[in-house]
Amino acid sequence: MFKKVLRNTALAASLGCSVLSAQAADIAMEAATASSVVGLMPQTLASYLAKADVNVQLALGQTLTKSLLKVSTGQLDSAVIPPGAYSALKAGKGPYAKMGAEKGAEAASTVRALYGFPGSSYHAITWADNGINEWKDAAGKRVYIGPPAGAANAQIGSLAAAGGLESGTYEGIKAPWGAAAQAFQDGQFDVYVGSFPVGSQVVAEMSLKRPIRILGVPAGTEPKQGLGMEKSVIPAGTYPNQANDSDSTTFLTLMFMGVNESMSNDLAYTLTKVYMESREQMGKDNRLLNHLDVYSPFVGVTAPLHPGAVKYYEEQGISIPAALK
Repeated sequence: MFKKVLRNTALAASLGCSVLSAQAADIAMEAATASSVVGLMPQTLASYLAKADVNVQLALGQTLTKSLLKVSTGQLDSAVIPPGAYSALKAGKGPYAKMGAEKGAEAASTVRALYGFPGSSYHAITWADNGINEWKDAAGKRVYIGPPAGAANAQIGSLAAAGGLESGTYEGIKAPWGAAAQAFQDGQFDVYVGSFPVGSQVVAEMSLKRPIRILGVPAGTEPKQGLGMEKSVIPAGTYPNQANDSDSTTFLTLMFMGVNESMSNDLAYTLTKVYMESREQMGKDNRLLNHLDVYSPFVGVTAPLHPGAVKYYEEQGISIPAALK
């Protein structure tokens, strides 16, 4: 009997290895800056995917509107996608205006989603001694609004407007995410709107060099619909030398993991399963990710779900919004 159990165990192990071998895959993925949730989550997730025999070649600091195009053409396996970027591609507007509506819609039709997740909160940072105490004080000033042709341009513009700084009353500066923090410290703009998890070490270190102020919008302000954002709060005293006397209401970005429709159902299933079943532990691994499992996996998702993802959710008894099937 013991020998029979051993034989069965060996057979099961052999089958298990065969399944893992069959599922082994190398995928290329693009995400934003390493210091944002949009970069931290894929970095952390990669180690969990490796245990499932999926090796991720992750490129950080990317302009996600360009990453979306690569996914749509099959040049890239997966990328973190801003919902507003997908909507703009589908309509052939914004950074995709030169494509036009027909080509944009055709490109968007090949994109599928696996899950959505909450990104980082926009931190509108100024030096505490520069006289900019609220958004309207930035009129006539230089404001960093994200990378060229990025989805962040419209989001940051909307944030500024919600705070009382209208479009056309300031100089919007565009530059890659990775260079923006240093450019701000070098005096190249007056307001630096960066995407960071609340409690970011990057912002904390910046405040230690020189006291900062974080510009907020009126409490209770909801972001404009269609831009892929939700309300967020940065408490006073979050950072060492933060000059705010009260909490700052701001906007948090929403994202979804996008893939091309040609990805196999098995791989899409595995990518979805590993994220969903690892997100609580990722929050324990890194406190900046402890909000992942609070959100629905469909938050921010604007593209149809991949059939492999649908299979996972249905197996788990998770109700899927009809619009995403």
